[in-house]
Amino acid sequence: MSVSDPIADMLTTVRNAVAVKSEKVDIRLSRSNMEIVKILKNEGYVRNFKKITEDEIDIIRIYLRYDEKKNSVIHGIKSVSTPGRRVYSGYRNMPRVYNGLGTVIVSTSAGVTTGKKAVVGKVGGEIICTVW
Repeated sequence: MSVSDPIADMLTTVRNAVAVKSEKVDIRLSRSNMEIVKILKNEGYVRNFKKITEDEIDIIRIYLRYDEKKNSVIHGIKSVSTPGRRVYSGYRNMPRVYNGLGTVIVSTSAGVTTGKKAVVGKVGGEIICTVW
């Protein structure tokens, strides 16, 4: 079955896995999904990830991160842009999530990056999602 918004599908899969306190979650491999997962790893929201092939289908296995009380590090993850409504922002008015405690993931001309790095690089773009 074809998915019309693979990024939103990935975010929903991660959100559902966090809700049931799953240790790992599998998502379909795409270039945009891989870049978002790399940012989640660099920002400390997931422990690790790896690209694997099961039944000739490439997937990304994400190992979710929890604290010592089994509370997830990801408290919320929300898609901002959709195929029907794209949201763009310049670097001067880049949104902040929970006063800087969360992360904004932005697709810029320089690639997929966080909102903080986009402001430092003085480049705006499409806001993909927010994580806190």
